[in-house]
Amino acid sequence: MATSPFKFLQEVRSETNKVTWPTRRETMITTIMVFVMVALASIFFFFADQIIRYLVTLVLGIH
Repeated sequence: MATSPFKFLQEVRSETNKVTWPTRRETMITTIMVFVMVALASIFFFFADQIIRYLVTLVLGIH
């Protein structure tokens, strides 16, 4: 499959034109949603870690 670099770049450009790019508004909403989910996940894992730490120290008798 010997194709020229020029042909390859033409095909890449034509495929890029087929992509549906998100609008600025969609990008902002998605970014905000990601930050909210990261905050919620970090809060969840913080409390889960604290509970596990408490249970381990209780079982092992460490003060």
